Amino acid sequence: MDLNKSYSLSMKTIASQIKNFILHLRLHYQIFILSGPYLLGVLLSNQLSYLQLVQFFSVHILLFGGVTAYNSYFDKDEGPIGGLKNPPKMQKWMLVASWIFQIFGLLIAFYSGFYFKIIYIICALSFWMYSSPRVRLKGQPIASLVAIGVSAAVCATLLGYYANGNTEAPSLIVWIAALGSIFLITSMYPVSQVYQVEEDRLRGDVTFAVRYGKSGVKNLFFSLFPIGTLLVAFALASINILYSTLFIIGGIVAGIMVSLVIKKMTMTPSDYTMVMRVKYVGGLLFSLCMLLLIFLNF
Repeated sequence: MDLNKSYSLSMKTIASQIKNFILHLRLHYQIFILSGPYLLGVLLSNQLSYLQLVQFFSVHILLFGGVTAYNSYFDKDEGPIGGLKNPPKMQKWMLVASWIFQIFGLLIAFYSGFYFKIIYIICALSFWMYSSPRVRLKGQPIASLVAIGVSAAVCATLLGYYANGNTEAPSLIVWIAALGSIFLITSMYPVSQVYQVEEDRLRGDVTFAVRYGKSGVKNLFFSLFPIGTLLVAFALASINILYSTLFIIGGIVAGIMVSLVIKKMTMTPSDYTMVMRVKYVGGLLFSLCMLLLIFLNF
């Protein structure tokens, strides 16, 4: 009887830890907020196939999910983080699992050819340098912006572009779109730090929000977001002027919403719900706009 009870408790513990690991992948965050640049790359590739869909899930679940769990392991946050208001405790095996996810994604990357595989590796390296205690770019305000811009914007756009096995060098338009994605992603990135300021400070991470405060977060957004919107719109105009117009309209709506949130920020954990709500809306606008344009174009 005691053995059965012990076995039952053990299985519940294992199930609970697996659930916690899945939560730390933050898949809703990856797919709903971070998928815009990848879809932009798919649109600009002027191709559409099942392989792009396979790699979409591989990139956003195995790569982005894996590196996010990797980051959570070293952060050991107790307060709210992006996509998780109450993050559960990480276990040692979860670090290994995060690597397994990334390696499995790399194996799938081989199906999309040499360029896709190399960009996948660069993206993973950038994320590792962002989180790893040995480098910890996350603890440096400007270096962290560069790391996120390279991984979540440039690499994501190029992964979408090469997902179909494309072997052509990216055109100037693709690079302009990738640059626009950098400005859009990095303009919003410090907004995600405002509810973590105290915890980051205690950990010793000098994030952008910690170093420059609310005024710095606001100035960065108002400086970069309009430029990013215009650059992506310019790239889309090369396909169809209507696509460019729709994106600008979506950018204006998202810009107004974010500016209202920035005005209300208190730089405390109480900002979490408000910030995440606007990030979901803004990310979804970007992603849904790209999906609509892919549908119209193909």
